[in-house]
Amino acid sequence: MRQASNRSERPAWSRRGILAVLGAVPAAVLTGCSGSADASEETTATPAASTKAETNAETKAKTPTITVTPADGTTKAGFTSPVEVAVADGTLSAVKVTGNDGSTLAGSYNDARTKWTSSENPFSGTKYTVTAQAEGADAKTATFTTKSPGETFVGYFTPEANSTSGVGMPVSINFTKAVSDRAAVEKAITVTAEPAVEVVGHWFSDTRLDFRPEVYWAAGTKITLSLRLKDVEGTDGVYGTQSKDVTFNIDRAQISTVDLATKTMTVVRDGSTLATYPVTGGDADHTTWSGIMVISERFKQTRMESSTVGLGDEYDIPDVPHAQRLTTSGTFIHGNYWASTSVFGSSNTSHGCVSMHDTQGADDTSVNGYKFYESSKLGDVVIVKNSDEVTVDPSNGLNGWNLSWADWTAGSAL
Repeated sequence: MRQASNRSERPAWSRRGILAVLGAVPAAVLTGCSGSADASEETTATPAASTKAETNAETKAKTPTITVTPADGTTKAGFTSPVEVAVADGTLSAVKVTGNDGSTLAGSYNDARTKWTSSENPFSGTKYTVTAQAEGADAKTATFTTKSPGETFVGYFTPEANSTSGVGMPVSINFTKAVSDRAAVEKAITVTAEPAVEVVGHWFSDTRLDFRPEVYWAAGTKITLSLRLKDVEGTDGVYGTQSKDVTFNIDRAQISTVDLATKTMTVVRDGSTLATYPVTGGDADHTTWSGIMVISERFKQTRMESSTVGLGDEYDIPDVPHAQRLTTSGTFIHGNYWASTSVFGSSNTSHGCVSMHDTQGADDTSVNGYKFYESSKLGDVVIVKNSDEVTVDPSNGLNGWNLSWADWTAGSAL
């Protein structure tokens, strides 16, 4: 039996119809590929261009932002940290920091030039103006004022500025407050010489710092003391105030040697003997310090009273002529009008000083006391030997030459 019902359910296709359909397929496929490619190009190209435009817009919108530390307007800024200038979204092209005292703070940039830091801290009690500029932007100006320190100290120095002294004169500094950070204070003080020579500091106490070379200064030396103590913290909460340079000069080289065995003093100037004087020194109960001493004060006339040196009421002479101090404790080399002329050069009769013949009133130019005084100056060296006394303490007057160079340099905090 034929199954006509199944055949009637299938569609009837002619050969031409089939070919027509098959022939249309490639066209449809090509059209689809072409249309897909065009759409893809439009989809990717349009967003990319948009994103680039937005990025450029954002870049143009960002401007450099400069920050100054301490902040603009600060009225009690600290002075123990450097000034900093930083920039975001840019690079620094110029920074200037000026104080109302006329000073300027130098500084340096980091490698990226996004930060500038002062090489020194700002001074206390000073108003500063900071002018900073970034590439492609307007300059920014900021101001701040540093606070003043609560407690301060200063250093009083010897010799006086612009003075001329003998070759034994050290540079001696006495501080008004005890120093606990000796290294910080000593680092802030330099002593230089022309002609050049190594100069080293030595701490005798927490209030005294002296400077000297290994041997006496050369005649004609120019010495410069540079104090950079301002805002240096000498001890907790106590700051220095000085920032200055002072100069001193060294004159001819005069060294006088007192031999209390022979009771004579020989004065040598620039290597040649200038004079020899008969003298008297301390007796057996009041021996004279031995060692190297430096003239630290000079008086045409002065009062000498035994009670001031712990000797009760043994003497009180109101007009000692031509007195020159050798120690803080009271040793002088001076003129003497009250002793017999026979003691000079023959016996030691004093209470510890060295003296030579003089006259009352200090005006007689013919006597040895006057002559030696007139030939001397502050900083001249007086060496005492054969006195039957120990060497004077180096801190007793300006007498640090009694320390060896090794012992002297060991007293430096640096």
